[in-house]
Amino acid sequence: MSLEKQSGPPAAVSPVPSVPSAPAEAAPAASAAVPEASGPKAVRASDADRDRIADILREALAEGRLEPEEHAERLDALYRSKTIGELEPLISDLPAGQRPSAGPSVAPPHPGPAGVGQRGPGPAQPGVKNIVAVFGGATRKGTWRVAAKINVVAVCGGVDLDFTEAIFDQQHVVLNIAAFWGGVDIKVPENVTLRGSGSGIMGGFDVHDTESPDPRAPVITVQGAAVMGGLEAKAVPGKRLRDLGAD
Repeated sequence: MSLEKQSGPPAAVSPVPSVPSAPAEAAPAASAAVPEASGPKAVRASDADRDRIADILREALAEGRLEPEEHAERLDALYRSKTIGELEPLISDLPAGQRPSAGPSVAPPHPGPAGVGQRGPGPAQPGVKNIVAVFGGATRKGTWRVAAKINVVAVCGGVDLDFTEAIFDQQHVVLNIAAFWGGVDIKVPENVTLRGSGSGIMGGFDVHDTESPDPRAPVITVQGAAVMGGLEAKAVPGKRLRDLGAD
């Protein structure tokens, strides 16, 4: 007996339901720009921290522990540093670098009533300004606001500071000078007090001291060293600073 082929369309085949794939893990959101390192060495360095290191380097140069080239290189690295950890290697081979660091400078807690310590902002700190000229020049003149401390570094370059029209927010101003194969020229009004204390090593460090008869007049103190370079600071005849006490 023969079997007849079944005619007609083939039986419909039920499709195999697809299994939904597991959702891919969401890519982590881009992290904010925050420092990866932590701890005391990752703390941002303050101007006071840099000033402390600059004083140590200046003493090391005067004592003969550092050559002028080394001093210039370390000063350049100092004013480019951002954290406490970047400052420590600059003095690690000097006597001052062998003592435990006092840590970053912070404002002391403000005493509250009945002797209770309260953490507050503390008194305002005087400003610090850094002026660096490496194989180039830097100039400050005209009406510009003078910081209480100005650090000047001139390496194979020149810096011109003109205080004759400047604005003084405080009476005492200190200029820390480090000139290597470069020059620094400083001009001040004739009615301010100008004082100098520095060294010229195979170069010149000339400060024409002047004393103002007005006890309220700004006092500009120039200190530092000029190595195979020169510094000159002097008053400009006819240029006078207006009376700060008149306001």
